[in-house]
Amino acid sequence: MEILACRRPVLVSILKNRKFIKRCNTHIHNQQRSMSHIMQRRMDRNPLFKINNPQLSRHFAIMRVLSSVLKLRYLVIGSAVGGGVSVSKKYQEWKDSLPDLSWLEDIFPNNNIASTLQTSLKSILDTVQDIDFVKIVEDISPIVTRAATPNSKDYKQKLEISQQEIIEIQLRYQKELEKLEKENKELRKILLLAKNHKMNMRKVKKSLIDMYSELLDELNDYDSNYQTQDHLPRVIVIGDQSSGKTSVLEMIAQARIFPRGAGEMMTRAPVKVTLSEGPYHVAQFKDSAREFDLTKESELAELRKEVEARMKNTVSRGNSVSNEVISMTVRGPGLQRMVLVDLPGIISSVTQGMAPDTRECIRQMSTAYMSNPNAIILCIQDGSVDAERSNVTDLVSQIDPHGRRTILVLTKVDLAEKNMANAERVNKILSGSLFPMKALGYFAVITGKGNQNDSIDSIKDYEENFFRNSKLFRESIGISSQLTTRNLSLAVSDCFWKMVRETVEQQADSFKATRYNLETEWKNNFPRYLELDRDELFEKARGEVLNEVVNLSLVSAKDWEEKLSAELWNGISHYIIENVYLPAGYSVNQTNSTASFNTMVDIKLKQWAEEQLPRKSINIGWAVLKDMFKTMFEENQNQKLQASDEILETLKTAVIDEALKRHSWEDKALEMLRVIQLNTLEDRCIKDKHNWDQAAQFLTSTLENNLKVTDGLLREMVGPSNYEKWFYWQSSTEEQTKRNNIKYELENLLHSNPTHSNLLSKDEQITISNNLKQKNGTPYELDDIWQTWYLVYRRHYFKIALENAQNIKKQFYHYQESNGLQNEYYDIEMFWRITRMIKVTANVLRQQITNRELRRLHKELKEVLDEYSQNIEMKCKLLTGRRVTLVEELNKVKQIQEKLEDFIQALNKEK
Repeated sequence: MEILACRRPVLVSILKNRKFIKRCNTHIHNQQRSMSHIMQRRMDRNPLFKINNPQLSRHFAIMRVLSSVLKLRYLVIGSAVGGGVSVSKKYQEWKDSLPDLSWLEDIFPNNNIASTLQTSLKSILDTVQDIDFVKIVEDISPIVTRAATPNSKDYKQKLEISQQEIIEIQLRYQKELEKLEKENKELRKILLLAKNHKMNMRKVKKSLIDMYSELLDELNDYDSNYQTQDHLPRVIVIGDQSSGKTSVLEMIAQARIFPRGAGEMMTRAPVKVTLSEGPYHVAQFKDSAREFDLTKESELAELRKEVEARMKNTVSRGNSVSNEVISMTVRGPGLQRMVLVDLPGIISSVTQGMAPDTRECIRQMSTAYMSNPNAIILCIQDGSVDAERSNVTDLVSQIDPHGRRTILVLTKVDLAEKNMANAERVNKILSGSLFPMKALGYFAVITGKGNQNDSIDSIKDYEENFFRNSKLFRESIGISSQLTTRNLSLAVSDCFWKMVRETVEQQADSFKATRYNLETEWKNNFPRYLELDRDELFEKARGEVLNEVVNLSLVSAKDWEEKLSAELWNGISHYIIENVYLPAGYSVNQTNSTASFNTMVDIKLKQWAEEQLPRKSINIGWAVLKDMFKTMFEENQNQKLQASDEILETLKTAVIDEALKRHSWEDKALEMLRVIQLNTLEDRCIKDKHNWDQAAQFLTSTLENNLKVTDGLLREMVGPSNYEKWFYWQSSTEEQTKRNNIKYELENLLHSNPTHSNLLSKDEQITISNNLKQKNGTPYELDDIWQTWYLVYRRHYFKIALENAQNIKKQFYHYQESNGLQNEYYDIEMFWRITRMIKVTANVLRQQITNRELRRLHKELKEVLDEYSQNIEMKCKLLTGRRVTLVEELNKVKQIQEKLEDFIQALNKEK
């Protein structure tokens, strides 16, 4: 490890040799540009050429040109020689610092890898060693001297030849540089593979660019409009539709990763592409674990389909573009580390099939991304069309008028060459004087050969050959560093990381201030609460809701059965009285036979138990379970009011209501309950005094309640009594007075015949009507007499039945001696059967609740909670308020701040 630590800087210096060679190449380019332009500047600045005398001007011009050229010759030769000596010295120092490569054998367990690495490094050293920079200067010096001597008659011809020779030398060494870069790329791949093998499948530490990409994702979720916090750099790729915008990004990523269309808008949503270096050329989406091998055409096709499908999914119905970001990472050897965002192309008009607001939506989206003050704008311009037709340059110049973060890229220059007559237009474009905008840099690239199926390697070869052989660009001396996507990628990466280093600490300071403000707000407004976010509050509510079911299982059997018995009687009492007891009792008065009572009761109870009673009982049991659950929940909340969290109440109530709504009683309990109830209702023998007293008490209380209800209904019909009129100042309406008169006549009828049946004959109705007419002078309707008779006779029957029930309360021993053969006890036997049926049913329902239904309810509560936990909208609806949003915002700021600090540490280590 010590050997690795001490020799790592040396290895890094070897791998970064292309930067040194690039600086040499830049120095040569500077000398060439100074040679071609210094003569013109000297002549333009000479005031002698402005003298009106043509002859005198001609003589002075010749002398001035000779003088300038002579000075230029010495200046150029001196600069070139001095530069060459400096470069040679730097190269010698670097070569002396190179170590022995034999130590690599200690790192790699495989001798083949070590030998391959040694061979690659030695080939690079041999290639660099063959470059004699002093010889380069010596080759250039006579050419510059000849080009600077205007004594011959064919001065222009020699100057053109000299320029041609310079360009050939430049291209030759450019080719050597590209060769070195390719070897360096292969070497880096070997090193990365060896490093992965050395780590023995341990978890790989995230690279710097991956950390930065995740940080951008966090910031995008926190502030998608770039208005308050997210000012970190990213490269925004923007251009007119079909200007080659996406192709530029693909050339930088070195893979055809986006779907293509012939003139059709394909980019419908922002695509964030994170470029990083890796041993294999692969692509991966942020939310997927699958890696697409970009070296295989089949997987490239699948990747393009996936991108197209994701874009369609992000676009909602009725829209053509979306603001939802599609994030992906592309790794590969030699890729420049940066984050690029591909936006939909700027369009001039909306075509058929597009949403009417598509043009404005794209402009707003592009403006929002470019408004980030630290975003690098990669402005793509189609070089094959006139500059006046550009839409994107106007938009970019409005956002970045000084061009401090804009890079202009001219695409399709191979097509542009056919339309350009000279190099002046190219010089204007690449110098920034043609377009109405300013930029940090200007580049010319070729991203295709006219066939969308061409590979990236073939396009790169075509691009290099074009710029090497193009007459148009060969005449434009000094712009070679502004050509090819390789140079563009290097420039964009350098600009990107420079801006990242300048802004990331400011961003961290901004989030520190935001965190302090949010923490202060929490301390001032919510000092008694823990900082729980929405998910943590949900889990707290989950535990409390499930505990309620546990508390429900602690209810005693006695409490369950008392509640069930009371609710069962409330549910069936109306049917028992109206459909069973009164019809059977009325039949006794009509037939004067008590045997008919038991017969009718048996028939009606059996039919009821077979058809309606079991389902009715289960519904009542389910209602009791629901009511007990809610009652206990409310009681517990009232008891824990001070300790409970009121923000959870809405959620807990919604979960309980939803679970109870979904819950249904087990159907298999229905048939079992039917059999038990039928068997219970068949037995009408009262065996002991305790049961007799229970039945008598139940009968008495039932009759008293019904008598009370009937008295109330009758009072409403006939109005207040004379006592109430005198002492409570109440009065009767005319209708109530009529009903009271009818009531008086009907009571007289029953007084004269207490055993009268429940039916009032037609003759009796007419007689009563005539009597009332004679007494009051007004006619009475027969329907009014019948309606009043129903309540009067009902009350009369309940009074008689209540007297009989009170009399037979103490006759159990008489009933026991007769073995139940006497029929005068028919009503108490019926109510004993009902009492026993209610008791048995309550016991069965209680067992079903405690043994089965509580477990099923607990399971359904869990299912509802699980569904709500995955439903973000539901959680936001049920858990809301400033307290919740403040905690989530504070946690988000803390998370972003931590990632910013980790990234800054990693950035400083790399530096």
